[in-house]
Amino acid sequence: MAKLAPGDLAQVLSKLPAQSKENVIVGFDTADDAGVFRLTDETALVQTVDFFTPVADDPFTYGKIAAVNSLNDVYAMGGVPLTALSIVCYPQKGDWDVLGEILAGGQAGMNGEGVVVLGGHSVDDQEIKFGYAVTGTIHPGRVITNAGSKPGDVLILTKPIGTGAINTAVKAGTASAATTQAALDAMMSSSREPAKVMTEAGANACTDVTGFGLIGHAFEMAKASDVTFELISDAVPLLPDVIELIGQGMLTRGDKNNRVYVGDTVSFADNVTAEMQSALYDPQTAGGLLISLPSSNAGEFLRKVPYAKQIGTVNVKGSHLINIR
Repeated sequence: MAKLAPGDLAQVLSKLPAQSKENVIVGFDTADDAGVFRLTDETALVQTVDFFTPVADDPFTYGKIAAVNSLNDVYAMGGVPLTALSIVCYPQKGDWDVLGEILAGGQAGMNGEGVVVLGGHSVDDQEIKFGYAVTGTIHPGRVITNAGSKPGDVLILTKPIGTGAINTAVKAGTASAATTQAALDAMMSSSREPAKVMTEAGANACTDVTGFGLIGHAFEMAKASDVTFELISDAVPLLPDVIELIGQGMLTRGDKNNRVYVGDTVSFADNVTAEMQSALYDPQTAGGLLISLPSSNAGEFLRKVPYAKQIGTVNVKGSHLINIR
């Protein structure tokens, strides 16, 4: 069966039969990070699921990254994750000690965030895949979606980008040990603290940056909010050696797919190099949060989350959804 290209899923979802949305606060209408379902006037469930093939040679590290990646979706909504169910695709004749390390890494990542792994499901598959379905809670009136960006907001990114290019270079044997470790450290870094601070700072919108790359997720956010994002390419934080590795051809399939996904909604200034453009399209694993918040609160957020970077602003909708200079 052919794999779905970006954008195809929206067409599939549009053909689904109608269902009751009485208590649905966030569904799949705006390609948001997680679904939100109202239980009471004070409590709503936040639910998400994510899994992927290995992104690290060490199975424990891979498991931990999978946990961080899954939790990001709940944090992006401003929610508090509580429980998780693991999803495992693994060959029946594979090394069970390796699987045990993957599960142990994932549980360590979850337990470190105060999340309890209740169980899970496994499938015999020659291609290893691992991840989680995560459930959290949030007050129905405090949900942060990807559709609330307002003109005058500033855009903040909480992690450097480039994991896709670096992981490709690791497979090709061209990534240095320092660069590889920097990517692993970024992927294992929790979004719990910036999520907490953005809630306190009155963030208007948020998304986590994963497979569609910074541009792809910014596109979804700008489209859902009916605004235009102005991004400053020189302000976007990059992992070590990313531009050089891209120059060597260390690109994933996502570079092409993500360009197709956003189409002609993005405008690049002449000074943005081809390598930098690819970095902005680079698919991420366990990437950072892209946060839109009032400019008056940006300084306080950056003081409390000093590793985050302001990368742009939000304007009234223009001829493009994203302008990059």
